Amino acid sequence: MKTITICGSMKFAEKMKQIAWRLEVEKGFNVLQCIYNEQNEPITKEAQKRLVAAHYRKIDICDAIYIVDIDGYIGTSVADEILYAKENGKELIFHSEQS
Repeated sequence: MKTITICGSMKFAEKMKQIAWRLEVEKGFNVLQCIYNEQNEPITKEAQKRLVAAHYRKIDICDAIYIVDIDGYIGTSVADEILYAKENGKELIFHSEQS
């Protein structure tokens, strides 16, 4: 079973949840998802640092990252995650190429 980390803009949060479901149910992947701030709590700088560190740790332990690039959009943070994953030998799977 391949373990993947979802990387994408939080503007696609709802879509990423749906994608994660399909990847696990239909493809048999083990999906490490982003942390969603469902309760809309303010995010302090310290909390943001922890979230980023946790996300990069997910990339460290996964086999591949799944890039949610809806309408070709890849933001700065996701571009950095792609570079990090590539530098660490992770497979890159682009959502736009899976349709």
